[in-house]
Amino acid sequence: MIVKETKLKGCFIIEPQVFSDKRGYFVENYNQKTFNKALGLDINFVQDNESKSSKGVLRGLHYQLGEYAQAKLVRVVKGAVLDIAVDLREGSKTFGEHISIELSENNKTQLFVPRGFGHGFIVLEDETIFSYKCDNYYHKASEAGIIYNDKDLNINWQLPSSDFILSEKDLILPTLKDAKL
Repeated sequence: MIVKETKLKGCFIIEPQVFSDKRGYFVENYNQKTFNKALGLDINFVQDNESKSSKGVLRGLHYQLGEYAQAKLVRVVKGAVLDIAVDLREGSKTFGEHISIELSENNKTQLFVPRGFGHGFIVLEDETIFSYKCDNYYHKASEAGIIYNDKDLNINWQLPSSDFILSEKDLILPTLKDAKL
């Protein structure tokens, strides 16, 4: 496994080792001991989630507040997404900055998004399956988010906005300046 820390401290790109032959491929997506040692962390994932979406679906930017904050390990099982992580840690040198990375079934790349970050993605291919592990349980009363088109974040979602498909909830999220952190 190759682990690279991004410009956002604590946020890591993970490239697992893929073994391919004429039969197909094998990849170990997650091994807690190897993962924690490589990242220098002690993460215990407690919940796995999966979504299936069509091209243009934009989910995010989401996070959970307080004691219900979540770290996530995200990957694409089928298709491709542009994945976004935004540093929302007050006092961080990179507060309000973001990274974007394409995750796909072909590159098998994963992204570790630590607690204190907003997270979202836009689907680049039809019938994309997105999977993620969380280190804390979902708590509806603690969910929060930031509007995807916040001018201060200036995220390039790579697709024309006329192609975006968003939930009603995601269309009314506040800007970073007005968000609960």
